[in-house]
Amino acid sequence: MGEVTQLLEAWSRGDRSALDALLPLIYADLRRRAHNCLGRERDGHTLQTTALVHEAYLKLVGVEHPNWTTRGQFLAVAAHAMREILVDYARTRNAAKRGAGAPLLMISDSIESHTVDSVDILALDRALEQLSALDERQARIVELRYFAGLNIEDTSSAINASPALVKREWRTARAWLYSQLSAGSGR
Repeated sequence: MGEVTQLLEAWSRGDRSALDALLPLIYADLRRRAHNCLGRERDGHTLQTTALVHEAYLKLVGVEHPNWTTRGQFLAVAAHAMREILVDYARTRNAAKRGAGAPLLMISDSIESHTVDSVDILALDRALEQLSALDERQARIVELRYFAGLNIEDTSSAINASPALVKREWRTARAWLYSQLSAGSGR
């Protein structure tokens, strides 16, 4: 059992000091994932990597009874927190500037790639909510791959499914999201 797993288990048992020991071990990884996530945002995005990591961390430490015993579970929750923060940020920005038609999201096969077009995070969030109603696992896979930057193997571990199933569901979810986002943008 790795040190991160041991600390996560201790934290889930109520040991708040485990959280203090956990942060230095995961900070660089969270920062890298946040940087990749922000790299897919629209030009001129003002939320910085460090701020996204710190806001996500604050959401995570606010959880009363965490039940995360693996790194994958923790990263899945961190991905969801980052998604919520980016959606809230986009809503705030759009409330101040109505009609700001952001470009269409292109969900590439290579999540780590910085060649992805800018993201209309609100459109993506709405589409993910619709996808979740149709297929919760596919929505979760998109969240893990897109927001947490998990690869196929880590995603399969986080949702307890085979890599082959994750690949298949990822392809299907991307195609569905592309059709929804394309229809919404008039393309």
